[in-house]
Amino acid sequence: MIEIVNEVKLTIKEDNPNPFLKDHFQPIGKEYTATSESLEVIGEIPKDLNGIYVRNGHNQVHEPMGVFHIFDGDGMVHGVHFENGKATYRNRFVRTTGFLAEQAAGKSLWPGMLEPHLATRQGWGSMGTMKDNAGTDIIAHAGKLLATMSQCSEANRLDPITLETVETDTWNTKVAPAGVCSHFKVDYDTGEMMFFNFSETYPYMNYGVVDSNNNLKHYVPIDLPGVRWPHDLGITKNYSILHDLPFIFDPELLAKGERKVTFFEDMPARFGIIPRYGDSNQVRWFEAKPCFILHLSNSYENGDEIIMEGCVTFNPRKPAVGKQGKDAIDKIKSQFNQNATQYRMYRWRFNLKTGKTKEEFLDDEVTEFPVVNNEIVGKKYRYSYNSTFDNSKAWWLSGLKKYDLLDGTSQRYEYGEGRVGSEPQFALRDNAKEEDDGYLITLVTDMNENRSECLILDAQDFSRGPVARIILPERIPVGAHACWVAADRIKGERV
Repeated sequence: MIEIVNEVKLTIKEDNPNPFLKDHFQPIGKEYTATSESLEVIGEIPKDLNGIYVRNGHNQVHEPMGVFHIFDGDGMVHGVHFENGKATYRNRFVRTTGFLAEQAAGKSLWPGMLEPHLATRQGWGSMGTMKDNAGTDIIAHAGKLLATMSQCSEANRLDPITLETVETDTWNTKVAPAGVCSHFKVDYDTGEMMFFNFSETYPYMNYGVVDSNNNLKHYVPIDLPGVRWPHDLGITKNYSILHDLPFIFDPELLAKGERKVTFFEDMPARFGIIPRYGDSNQVRWFEAKPCFILHLSNSYENGDEIIMEGCVTFNPRKPAVGKQGKDAIDKIKSQFNQNATQYRMYRWRFNLKTGKTKEEFLDDEVTEFPVVNNEIVGKKYRYSYNSTFDNSKAWWLSGLKKYDLLDGTSQRYEYGEGRVGSEPQFALRDNAKEEDDGYLITLVTDMNENRSECLILDAQDFSRGPVARIILPERIPVGAHACWVAADRIKGERV
């Protein structure tokens, strides 16, 4: 069965020249439900793969207000539910308050992140001017999916199987207006979710903990010197790691109402180690080389040290925020120029006894979107699965690289010419015996065949090629982040 359950009318003008609305970014309006019996399956879907792969992404509906940035698009989630050798594909828009308002109006009502001065009504996000598109992150917690955007948004909850927007969290008003920033983390041992938010008004950051039953148990302000623009959060068994990085709005210009994101090379990066239920007075700040971090692989405790690993850049770039000129698109492309930003795997060691930081590169190759086995988030681990890039194209994830951080080796898999991937997720097979005993799942858009597919790889042996490829009903745009929901967590946490 391939069913079109709904179709949202797209109003983007055909002559809109923005390249981030075309080609592998081109949005779709149809929402599908389709079973593997009705879809072409190349290979065989493993019977020991049980759970749901969900990928979020930006899928713009209306002609943008001002210059469009890829992070402005309406959130659309794509899910593949695996059960006993079969699969069901669904895609649904995240029906945020902003999305519903624009559907009623039939046009865009909020500007994007590049031109906040065009706002004519109250919005969401750290600047308070954007629509809550909920198109960046997606994670499962307490029996629901939580979809948010990187600039902070409401806690939008979805049914993990149907992908329908069901509610916002009961604690949503308690964290408003700052909301929830993408890259919250779940500790599978306790079922707790740790999150943060940030804004242009005091306090500039807040940190919180939600328990396994979706109750907000802890929410505290974090003392910072000024407005910040963090992106990720680390967790360990006992601590969370907050980021205060020197890639921020120029404070002197911001005081005049001008937003200019600037990398201050003479300002150290700071990392705040806070007890899971601690407050600002208990944060221990560690200094490191000036840098910017989008995404972490994992963090864990090792004796007196907190180890944090992820992808770092010492040359970050973001497009200018404010009135845009003719070079606006070039500035966006520069932001995604991997040759320039050089995000690479890196390790920080924070010594709780001495207060010192040690840091080092783990690899010379440019990679990003690192993911690990969900079962060992916050624990000592061995494998990280990162995306590689074709640097001649914007936002083109060309393949996967598996790092063995114990013996220093790696494996890789390339999607092929004209094929662009999504953030992968690792899924343990039933009765798995080892950390990497499972599958890597991702969505691939094939520009040669004008189609998209769900790709399943054996995580222990990339050389086998895909175990299975499920051809989707329609070609979909590239996306942002993904999550894996194991079958025994679909209805709630295990604790």
